[in-house]
Amino acid sequence: MNRIVGIGACVKDTLLQVPDYPIEDTKMRALSSREAGGGPVATGLVAAAKLGADAAYIGVLSTDSAGEFLLRDFEKYAVATHLIEQKSGYRSFTSVIWLGAKNASRTCVFDKGDLPPLTLSEAQKKALAEATLLMVDGNELDAAVEAAALVRQGGGRVLYDCGGLYPGVERLLALTDIMIPSAEFAMGHTGCDSIEAAAKKLFSTYHPAVVVVTDGKRGGLLYDGKKTVTYPIYPANVVDSNGSGDVFHGAFAAGVCRGFDFERCCHFASAVSAIKCMGVGARESVPDFSTVQNYMKENGYEL
Repeated sequence: MNRIVGIGACVKDTLLQVPDYPIEDTKMRALSSREAGGGPVATGLVAAAKLGADAAYIGVLSTDSAGEFLLRDFEKYAVATHLIEQKSGYRSFTSVIWLGAKNASRTCVFDKGDLPPLTLSEAQKKALAEATLLMVDGNELDAAVEAAALVRQGGGRVLYDCGGLYPGVERLLALTDIMIPSAEFAMGHTGCDSIEAAAKKLFSTYHPAVVVVTDGKRGGLLYDGKKTVTYPIYPANVVDSNGSGDVFHGAFAAGVCRGFDFERCCHFASAVSAIKCMGVGARESVPDFSTVQNYMKENGYEL
């Protein structure tokens, strides 16, 4: 399969499953705790790799314990690490996430650390020029904009996981081929009061090949300049929703590299995300391709 490369947040998460959202100034015993790799693009790349894609992360990691953990986690899931630069003397991007058992909620507090911004090396630029697809999430914005231009010049495409409303994202949106915003981002960025209107405005403003708005438990919609198509969520007994959006984007990227059309990619990514939510862990619970095929067939969709 063709190569997917990614530039974006890479975070060491400490996940605490709690009975309910904690009340201020009280103590609560966690039901469970664990450490895991996180970040939209980083987890998306893991999902793509587990689904059979050739994936590589481009970025800067610290040599501290969290950075070493993140490097090993990429290796564990067969995401290539040769384009990662390690730097000593800096703090990694970390987070603490509360997973509420009662409502399947997710509450995140993060520390971005103090790593310097990514500056693309010649080796990284070469890899970008040869990539089939670049995944970005709005982090490392200057490097992501430069990378997007390189990928497109080489004939590849750019998939933007639009989650955070960061200053200057317009520069990256203008270089995006596959735009996948959350409903919050789409309506917040455009000022529209519906996801369909927001999708159409994003399309007319930035001219991507497609806009796919994700809307959590309500599924989402696709707009390609001609038609609007909704896609469903698949049935799931949700155990852990953390990272489900990241996994959706990675699965969508893997679908693109398999030659699926965009509507098919939506169904595929939605199914992968549903399966992931039935297990614990954003990365551990991502299924392989054959599992997704069987699950979709059981639910009336032939991939």
